[in-house]
Amino acid sequence: MAIVFQRPKSLAEVNMHYCPGCTHGIIHRLIAETIDELEIEGKTVGIAPVGCSVRAYDYFNCDMVQAAHGRAPAVATGLKRARPDNIIFTYQGDGDLAAIGMAETVHAATRGENITVIFVNNAIYGMTGGQMAPTSLPGQVTQTSPYGRDVRAAGYPIRVCELLSTLDGVTLAQRVAVDCVKNVRIAKKAIKKAFENQVNGLGYSIVEVISSCPTNWGLAPNEALEWLRGNMLPYYPLGVYKDLSIDKSTDKSAEGGM
Repeated sequence: MAIVFQRPKSLAEVNMHYCPGCTHGIIHRLIAETIDELEIEGKTVGIAPVGCSVRAYDYFNCDMVQAAHGRAPAVATGLKRARPDNIIFTYQGDGDLAAIGMAETVHAATRGENITVIFVNNAIYGMTGGQMAPTSLPGQVTQTSPYGRDVRAAGYPIRVCELLSTLDGVTLAQRVAVDCVKNVRIAKKAIKKAFENQVNGLGYSIVEVISSCPTNWGLAPNEALEWLRGNMLPYYPLGVYKDLSIDKSTDKSAEGGM
């Protein structure tokens, strides 16, 4: 019998700690599939900072490094500069990347560090109990905004891809989702392109994945996906916000021919 689907070799055969209905597991699989297809497991290093993904080092068969809260881009920068032949990726949530780690994120991006960033946006702090995050929507109820996010007091949510797409050092900024088969396939292509950009030395790539958090949203898994589609996607439109990979690949080809 032909095998049509199996666990990626780069994904460890262990039970994950994520809540039922959380899409971290899907995103992990897409990353692992990419590592397998590009045959880079032996030289890939992932960085797991603080957040729901803090135990990502248990789930990938490549080398992993633990980073302090928000410092994954700094750790990634050091690793890539010390070991430029390695493939370095960070796996960060919105509280990690867009709050305590925003300065690290912006400066790594504007320097054009040749790293891959996987950014999981579920509009809330997941691991610490559901507090308001920089990405929480206007009016969204959280543990620290029980009457809904008041933009007059807390400001507006940060749209990370739109922000980073303005920086010259960014090669790819794309927002995807994994709420349905079609979007999972698009997400896979985006993640693979982000890794391919690094393999080809094209610079900083970020893929933002809109994700659900059934536990802290107080919803069943299927209800969480509906809430995501009805509330998050209108505020965080999916799409490519910047993609210079074709132009940069052409430039590098021209350099090689000189």
